[in-house]
Amino acid sequence: MKTSCTLQLHIDGTWRDAAALSLTGPLEQGMGAPSFLVYEAAHVVDYQDRRDAAAVSVNVPVSFDALQESRWPAFLIDLLPQGYGRGELLRQLGLDERAEASADWPLLCAGAGNPIGNMRVLEAWQWAQQRSGPLLRGFGIDEIAARSEDFSEYLAQHGLFLAGSSGVQGEWPKILLTRARDGLFYLDHALPDELAERHYIVKFGRGPDPDLANILRLEAPYMQLAASLGLKVHDALELHGKALFIPRFDRELRHGRVVRHAQESIASLCGVTGFAATPSHNAACARLGQVATDPMGEVIEYLKRDIANIVLRNRDNHARNTAIRRDAQGQIGLTPLFDFAPMWLHPDGIARRMRWEHDDGGSPQWASAIAQACDAARLEEAPVRAAVREMAQPLAGLLERARDLRIDAQFLDPLAVTLAQVRTQLEAL
Repeated sequence: MKTSCTLQLHIDGTWRDAAALSLTGPLEQGMGAPSFLVYEAAHVVDYQDRRDAAAVSVNVPVSFDALQESRWPAFLIDLLPQGYGRGELLRQLGLDERAEASADWPLLCAGAGNPIGNMRVLEAWQWAQQRSGPLLRGFGIDEIAARSEDFSEYLAQHGLFLAGSSGVQGEWPKILLTRARDGLFYLDHALPDELAERHYIVKFGRGPDPDLANILRLEAPYMQLAASLGLKVHDALELHGKALFIPRFDRELRHGRVVRHAQESIASLCGVTGFAATPSHNAACARLGQVATDPMGEVIEYLKRDIANIVLRNRDNHARNTAIRRDAQGQIGLTPLFDFAPMWLHPDGIARRMRWEHDDGGSPQWASAIAQACDAARLEEAPVRAAVREMAQPLAGLLERARDLRIDAQFLDPLAVTLAQVRTQLEAL
């Protein structure tokens, strides 16, 4: 099997060959195989020294220098199918669904043709296009929500992975759909940009478990609660039946053209390769302090999100559930919030992954967390502390707003004690 690939970036309105990546060790080692990356000379001439959307990663600025690593570069893992998408794509490739490292490279070269962000693997895009049927078929929102026979059959014929699920990491069945100007929804990879009106991730329910159903049902009102707490959110989520329509923020329609923003996980930002290792919040804040356009604003937002996760018991805070966005104008900062839901309901008992290095036993001491964040990001502590203190006021009315959103008492009563404790800490800052 070929052991090199071309990384393309969508910038300045077109897909460009940006870099070449080669494995210098056995592909059976998966993401642990040594790698060699070099930017294309023409790309360097046009975008030299940039770390924004013109780069493959904020950690790999555009340069003539080659990048040699003992394993895959961290940003590449963001493109690697995982969860439900991984299993589906393994089946399409005829590989053992239990395959681990040996399947990483084939999965990348088939499943990274249309991922979140503005980067794709050219060979994966070509592979997907060869398997796409000639028929461009649109569906109404009700057909999708009900997973109608026609819609399900269409996905089966084209392979669910072609709908984009392979490029969206996570355990929930997800597809990338785009609403066209005719009001119908099309597979994202198949619809030409000039016909696109709005882009969505559509997340479907998983089986009959009522707790999983409640997590999906509550994700939309949880995002409204996040907005009421002053967090950076994108737009309202819409639940139709057992299908949650999530407007994408890595795509933007501007003057009739689709603009793709670069997106990179906190794991990639911190140089973490693989899925088991988890950086600390301190490490994330240190990197935000180094690369963000507005370090203080982003660290404040980061702290507030962790507070919201604690108060609303969203325990699934692994390093790929937070990301940065890099646009073509040089702006770098946190993306809007995503994957924010009551994960304490999950039947598998999801544990809080990312923590502060000190005074964090699952419920942090916030004065300490603020001090740690400021120390890591090299920020003055007083204005950060004052900004975080302001969150105490919207927290006071949080449960009332949740009730107004028709969130049942059984999901709110367990939050009351922690909410009161956090409010007391913030008021004392």
